[in-house]
Amino acid sequence: MANIVMFCILAVVILGSAVLSVFTRSIMRAATFLLFVLFGIAGIYFLLDYTYLGAAQISIYAGGITILYIFAISLVSKRTLQNLTSRFKGVRVVQGALISIVGLATVAVVLLKNKFIDAACSVADVEVPMAQVGKALVGSGKYEYVLPFEFISLFLLACIIGGIMIARKEDKK
Repeated sequence: MANIVMFCILAVVILGSAVLSVFTRSIMRAATFLLFVLFGIAGIYFLLDYTYLGAAQISIYAGGITILYIFAISLVSKRTLQNLTSRFKGVRVVQGALISIVGLATVAVVLLKNKFIDAACSVADVEVPMAQVGKALVGSGKYEYVLPFEFISLFLLACIIGGIMIARKEDKK
């Protein structure tokens, strides 16, 4: 019963922070709400007794990525950020809603056509050992994820360098 209550609390925190992150006008507040979302996801990992994933979530995403966003926001000049606020236009809201509905329908069709829901329900009764999850995350074989993690780290490094170059160009003007 306590696990269900904790899950509900974490779900409310995650969903509330995600909605506030999207709808806030301040970009620093959006980054802060994103931090709360990432901490909530780490809480769900800890609730599932996946301490490795929870610690990785806090150290890599909640710590590293959020700090990266805050540095990128700090590199951009205040004049650029002041012109960043946009107003909701009715046409854009309708377009966004239609694109979201089409995306949801596509995901639903793929899930139902490939019978992922039935397969997920039959696998959910089996407990996966944490050693197997850790090996899948840091292994280099087939269906293991060390290579995508390395590509993502190179991509983030390129983004940091690009952000510094953009910030330097604005300072010269």
